[in-house]
Amino acid sequence: METLKFKTNIKCTNCVEKVTPALDEVAGAGNWKVDLLDPERILTVEGDVSESELVTALKGTGYEASKI
Repeated sequence: METLKFKTNIKCTNCVEKVTPALDEVAGAGNWKVDLLDPERILTVEGDVSESELVTALKGTGYEASKI
């Protein structure tokens, strides 16, 4: 199982709620999390997920992600 990490501009729990449907669709429910305590708001994704699909899904909700 692959682990991907992304720096995001997701800032709060309301932001997480907004991106949840898109991330659940791309990565699967329970396969991702956002560390809101980290200043870079790190999104960690487990599994076989396409980096480009994930970034595109987040952009569709108004958020950015860059792989770290």
